Amino acid sequence: MTSHAITTSAPATATSTTAPITAWTVVPESFDTPDATALRRAYYAEVAGRYWRRPATEAEVDQGLADDPDDALVPPTGQFVVGRLGGEALACGGIRVLDPLTVELTRVYVDQRARGTGGGAALLAALEEAGRALGAERVRLDTRSDLVEARALYARHGYREIPAYNSGPYAEHWFEKPLV
Repeated sequence: MTSHAITTSAPATATSTTAPITAWTVVPESFDTPDATALRRAYYAEVAGRYWRRPATEAEVDQGLADDPDDALVPPTGQFVVGRLGGEALACGGIRVLDPLTVELTRVYVDQRARGTGGGAALLAALEEAGRALGAERVRLDTRSDLVEARALYARHGYREIPAYNSGPYAEHWFEKPLV
């Protein structure tokens, strides 16, 4: 698979009309690099904390990562990407192959400090391109009701709700988007 850097421009903040436009760069990266590991831990801490309505402990994050490993997020069974804004690793996501024509989004995360700057869109573009490179014709995902920002992001980018395609313990909404 060819690696492609996806670069997008983030808008200047509303509070500063002279702020420089900064580009997101999203590239494939091993899920076990220090930056990827820190982002995966932040992702799990946030989704677990929101689910439990309290901060997740380090031990709970460790257990969650052990219970749901990311080792399939490498070609030819998937891909993991890290997004950087101004050189700082602030976003990540992965895809895994479900069947020869379908990939699934997973671990899509943008650090709270960078939300609203185009990082989610940049991640989706890179992950969709990686799915195409793996031969997929569609991308699917599942998410929870409390992750309203994620559901809004997916809807804005052409994902449509579909009937359940899995029975994951935390899956409450299922989405799909054609890649062709």
